[in-house]
Amino acid sequence: MKQVVQNYKSGELTLLDVPAPGCKPGGVLVRSAFSLISTGTEMMKVSEAGMSMLGKARSRPDQVAKVVQSVATNGVPATYRKVMGKLDSYTPLGYSLCGVVEQVGAGIDDVKVGDLVACAGNEHALHAELNWVPKNLYVPVPDGVAPRHAAFGTVGSIALQGVRQGESRLGEVALVIGLGLIGQLVVQLLNASGVRVVGVDPDPARCELAERLGAAACGDPGSASVESAVAELTGGMGVDQVYLAAGGSSNQPVELAARLCRDRGRVIDIGKCRLDLPWNAYYEKELDVRFSRSYGPGRYDPEYELQGRDYPIGYVRWTERRNLACFLDLIARGSVDVEPLVSHVADFEDAVETYRRLEEGELKAVAVLFRYASADDAPAVEAPEVTVPEVPRPAGRTAPARRSGPVRLAFVGAGNYASSMLLPHLTGRDGVELSTVVTTTALSAANARRKFGFGKATTDLDAVLGDPAVDAVFVVTRHSSHAELTRRALLAGKAVFVEKPLALTEEELAGVLAAVEESGNDRIQVGFNRRFAPLLREAREVFGARTGPASLRYLVNAGRLDHGSWYLRQDTEGSRFAGEGGHFVDTASWLLDADPVSVYAAAPAGNEDLQIVLGYPDGSTATISYVTSGPSSFPKETLDLVADGKVLRLDDFTRAAVYDGRRRQWVGSRLPKARDKGQNAELAAFVKAVRTGGPMPVPLESLAATTTATLAVRTALASGVPVTLAGAR
Repeated sequence: MKQVVQNYKSGELTLLDVPAPGCKPGGVLVRSAFSLISTGTEMMKVSEAGMSMLGKARSRPDQVAKVVQSVATNGVPATYRKVMGKLDSYTPLGYSLCGVVEQVGAGIDDVKVGDLVACAGNEHALHAELNWVPKNLYVPVPDGVAPRHAAFGTVGSIALQGVRQGESRLGEVALVIGLGLIGQLVVQLLNASGVRVVGVDPDPARCELAERLGAAACGDPGSASVESAVAELTGGMGVDQVYLAAGGSSNQPVELAARLCRDRGRVIDIGKCRLDLPWNAYYEKELDVRFSRSYGPGRYDPEYELQGRDYPIGYVRWTERRNLACFLDLIARGSVDVEPLVSHVADFEDAVETYRRLEEGELKAVAVLFRYASADDAPAVEAPEVTVPEVPRPAGRTAPARRSGPVRLAFVGAGNYASSMLLPHLTGRDGVELSTVVTTTALSAANARRKFGFGKATTDLDAVLGDPAVDAVFVVTRHSSHAELTRRALLAGKAVFVEKPLALTEEELAGVLAAVEESGNDRIQVGFNRRFAPLLREAREVFGARTGPASLRYLVNAGRLDHGSWYLRQDTEGSRFAGEGGHFVDTASWLLDADPVSVYAAAPAGNEDLQIVLGYPDGSTATISYVTSGPSSFPKETLDLVADGKVLRLDDFTRAAVYDGRRRQWVGSRLPKARDKGQNAELAAFVKAVRTGGPMPVPLESLAATTTATLAVRTALASGVPVTLAGAR
C-alpha cells in the first residue's frame, strides 16, 4: 500500500510503498476514504524538516534539552548515533481520517465490515491507504454525514476539547485569536453554545469566513475594530475567555489576550504560540491560564489508546472517543458546518505535489483533504436527483398587443399581504385600473372594493377569468391554491402575477407549465420582490461583474409563528420554507446570475431552523440560514456576497456597503434608509410588461428553477445528502 512519509533529516517527502498493516485484536483495519491535512500542525512539521540542523535545533528547544541530557548520560558518540538514526528515518504524517472498516479484530463488537468510521491518532489515522485503528480511536459515522466531513473528526475534537477547557457559558463573550482550521471550528462551537465570538487574524479572508460562520466581528490583531467590538459586546468589561489558536513566534497573542480579557477571565492555549506571559498584566487580572491537551482525556495514555480501557463516564464525561463522537453528532445536526472550510480536495496520488504547493504558498487553504480511490466505495446514501422541468416555448405565439388604455387588473384574494404590500402601490397609479376583486366571502370583497377603489367586487372567479376587459390577474390567496388558480388564469389567456410560492409540489409546478404549453400563454410573474429592491440593485451595480466563483451567506431571522397561523397547517399549506423560501433562493440566484444545480439541507434537532447550501454551475455557493429561533430584536435579513477580494454587505434592506480591500463604499448613504424590499419596483415592472407586451420581468425558466430548488430542500432533508438538480441551466 502507499503512505505519505517524510525524512526529518533531509526534508524529503514522498508517497512510499509500505507493507499493509495487519488487523490486531482490539481494533479494526480501515481503508481510507478521505484524510485531512492539518494546515497548521502538519505544515509546521513539514517546514521544520526542510530547515538546517541549526534551524531544527532552534525550532525544537525541547528536543535539544533531551539531547543534552543524553550526552550527559550516554556520551557524545552514542547520543550522536541515536539522534542521527532517528532523524534519518521516515516518519508518518496525518492524524484525522474517515474510511470503511475492512476487517474487524478480536474483541470488537460495535462495528462490522463495511461500516463507515472516523479515526484519530498520529500513529493510527495516517495519510495511508490502510490503517489499523484501536477501539478508542474510532467512532461510527452518523447517518447523513458525508465521508469528507467525517474526516474532520480529529481536528474537531481538538477544537471541542479547547472549548470544554474554557468552560464557556450561555451568554458569554469569547475572543478567538488565530482563525485557521482550529480557530474556525472553535468559532462555530462557541456560537453553537450560545457564546458571542470576536475573531482575530491578520488574513482578511479568514476573518470574512469566520463572520459567515457565526462570529459577531473579526479583524486584524492590530486594528481598533477588534477592541471596539469587544467593548461593545461586553460593556467595556472584556471578554470572558480567550482561545489561543495561533502559531508562530510572536508574543502578540498572549499580550492581546491580557488586554482584552476581563478580570479573572480564562485564557486557553489550543495552538502552539509563544507564551512569554506579561506577569503584571496576568497577575493584576488574576487570569486563569489553561492548556488544552489534544483531543481530550485519554490522549497519550497507552492503556486507553492502545489497550482500549475506557474511563468510567461518571468520572470522565468527555474522553477522547466521546469528543470524537460528539463532534460528528454536531455535524449531523447541522450545528457545525465544515464544508465552507474545505479549500481543496486532492487525489491521494498527488499528495507530494499538494504539500509542495501548500509549503510554497501557491495553495492558500484552511483545510485540504486527500481523496482515496476507496472513497468511491464508501457507503453513502444514494444522491437523489430532481429534474428541473423544461419550460415550454409555445410555437407560433405572437407577442401581446401594446395597450393604449389603462392596464385592467383583477385581484383574487385581498388578505393582509395584498392589502398592505401590493394594493397600496397600485391604488392611484397612472395607467392602472383596479377592475375587480374576487374573495370567498361577500363582505371581504365589499371591504376591499371600498378601501382600494375596485370597480367591481365579486365571489365569482369564473366571471372574472371570462371577462375580456381584464388584462391581468393577481393570485394572492393561500399557498395551497396558488398553482391551480395560476393554471386556470393562464388557460383563460390572462397575464398572471402570483405571490410566492408558485407551487407546493413538483406535480403542481408541472401542471402550471402544462397550462403554458396548452394555452400558448407564458405571461407569468411570481412575487419574488427582493431582486427589485433599489438598495440591493444599486449595491450589485457598485460591486460590479464577477470573474471568479462567489460565496454568499443569507441569514433569514424568520422568527416564531403566532399560535393559529395558517403557516402551521403543513398538511395543506406546505412547510414554512416551501411557502417563502423561494424569496431567498431567487435573490441568491439573481445575485449570482445563474440557477442552482444542487441543493443540500440540514436541520438541527429540536427546532425548525434550516441550513441550506445551493451550488451553482461556476462553483459558487449560497448558504441560506433560515432560522426561527432568533430574537425579534435582530434584523430579519442580512446578506454577504464575497468574490474577487470584494464583499457586498446588505443589512435588512436599510443599509448596504461594498468592501474592496481596506476601503468601504457605502451604497447611497451610511445612514439607514427606509426599508424597501422591492414591491413597488416589481409591480411597476409587471405592469409595464403587460402594457407594452414586452418580456416579463423574470424569465419563466428562472421561476421554474427557483421553485424546483425550493421544493428540493425537502428531498435533501430526507436524504441527508446533496440533491442534484438535473437539467438546470
